[in-house]
Amino acid sequence: YGKNTIKFLRLHKEGKKQFVKEVEVCAHLRLTSAQEYLEGNNSLVIPTDTIKNIVLVLAKKNGIPSLEQFAIDICNHFMTTFCQVAYVKAYVQEVPWQRLHEDGVPHIHSFICVPDGIRFCEAEQCRNGPLIVFAGIKDLKLMKTTQSGFEGFYKNEHTTLPERHDRILCGELFCKWSYGECKDFDFNCIWKKIRECILEAFAGPPDCGEYSPSYQKTVNCIQMLVLSRVPQVQVIEAVLNNTFYNVVDMKNLGLTNDKEVLVPVETPYGSCACTLGRKKFFEA
Repeated sequence: YGKNTIKFLRLHKEGKKQFVKEVEVCAHLRLTSAQEYLEGNNSLVIPTDTIKNIVLVLAKKNGIPSLEQFAIDICNHFMTTFCQVAYVKAYVQEVPWQRLHEDGVPHIHSFICVPDGIRFCEAEQCRNGPLIVFAGIKDLKLMKTTQSGFEGFYKNEHTTLPERHDRILCGELFCKWSYGECKDFDFNCIWKKIRECILEAFAGPPDCGEYSPSYQKTVNCIQMLVLSRVPQVQVIEAVLNNTFYNVVDMKNLGLTNDKEVLVPVETPYGSCACTLGRKKFFEA
């Protein structure tokens, strides 16, 4: 049991310059006894309102140096404070506020919400067990207007999809990865590096791009690049929900439409998912 959707804004000041971190937290516990379920005995139950207050107090006392560290702080607090807690899981996601710039100059106290993907993390721990940390990005919308196709696929009497060698590749990406043994990681730096890998693998070089033969291959390229450049990542899961665009037929309007006006196909949409990890992790 636990408390979901604990939302708050943490404001931090350094002189005249101000910093913000707006997050949503879900904190769940499992107790050593199930007597509250079986017997109606609530003597070991930590009220969800107390859970919420603890999260807010930790934000006040410790700040949020990174989402991962804040999730770790929540786990550590419940494990070290309450002997009846057998398991704790903390999920934290961030509202994407970015500092406002005017003529290239960063503003000291103004921010803009930019929908370029939502950062999140999870930390979970069993008593006498290891602390496990996951991180990720979701709702990251990506598009490339060329250098994508889909050809040579299996066909039978139900196939109506034409082969395409030049199409728009567009989708919403969910990506989640797990770390190995959490040492003194710079979680903020690692997250930014992984995000850069995702964008690079999706788009290719800025002057020419890189051809994608399928959504599946693009997902794999993202995962392989992350694993090759970020040794702290052990397993990475990626889900790409596809958005398709159809070229509008303008022949009846007396116009030739050379992939200049397209309409999105809202539903149904395709989805590609893959989990990839290092061999030593799966062997363990």
